[in-house]
Amino acid sequence: MYAKKGILFIVKNTLKLALLLVAVSIISFTLVSHSPVDPIQAYIGADMTSVSPEQRENIADYWGLNDTFTTRFFHWANAVLHGNLGTSLTFRTSVADVIAERFFASLALMGIAWGISGILGYLLGILAGMRKGTWIDVAIKGLCFTIASTPAFWLGLLLLMCFSVWFGWFPVGLASPAGILNEDVTIFERIRHLFLPALTLSIVGISNVALHTRQKLIDVLDSEFIRFAKAKGERSLSLLWRHGIRNISLPAISLHFASFGELFGGAVLAEQVFSYPGLGQAVVQAGLGGDVPLLLGIVLFSALFVFIGNLIADLLYQVIDPRVRRRTTT
Repeated sequence: MYAKKGILFIVKNTLKLALLLVAVSIISFTLVSHSPVDPIQAYIGADMTSVSPEQRENIADYWGLNDTFTTRFFHWANAVLHGNLGTSLTFRTSVADVIAERFFASLALMGIAWGISGILGYLLGILAGMRKGTWIDVAIKGLCFTIASTPAFWLGLLLLMCFSVWFGWFPVGLASPAGILNEDVTIFERIRHLFLPALTLSIVGISNVALHTRQKLIDVLDSEFIRFAKAKGERSLSLLWRHGIRNISLPAISLHFASFGELFGGAVLAEQVFSYPGLGQAVVQAGLGGDVPLLLGIVLFSALFVFIGNLIADLLYQVIDPRVRRRTTT
């Protein structure tokens, strides 16, 4: 029975992923095809004035720009199915190589920010829920509402101005000091360059987890079984540890894993502000430079990234809550 259940789960999520990638591919290719950016001019750059109309036409034929929309889409989709994402016009190399190189740079940034924001948001939500109605609760809610309404790029610029320009504690940007080989960069220097972008993403991601955890904890503490536990003499910390943690962990985990899309979007802004050479900055360069293959490749990869986050959230939900496993088995 469990083998059949596992096979159905794999088939179901595989179909979901396939439909998601097909829909994202069609929509993204359509939007990119109607972009006002001229890919030929973006490819040639400053030498555009020295290119003759015949040469321009040859370049268009080489890249298939003169074909119909349907022909171009099916050529691109066929290449993707065979593992070929194309060649980046901006970096003059394989799109897969660019994504692999930039993703590992972004992974450190997003991973640290995701972990810190989840832990801080969870702890702040517990503190606010346990102290409902007090000045601590009001202060935490005010902080979360302020963070939720603060644009990530503005917060990044503010941190950059304070800690890099005024105090000089951290570098202005990049992932390592300029003019130094990658293998010669120390761990300390990498951390210094990573600190402000990671701090920006961490602060931006705190509010949702904290507010949801607070509300769920308040709902749990107002439930009948908590009143019964209080009547038996259990105290606040005992109630939280024995009855509250598991109940409030479920929505916090689901929300945090489901926030992979917001995390990636915030990384785009943070990396642009701090000139951090990650996948987010590559998206901006591809969009402004008309690099269609790279832009489409990153869009597909980001859709896969968000899908995996939601899938992990579903799996953890079943691991933590036995009621979900019983309903699924039934």
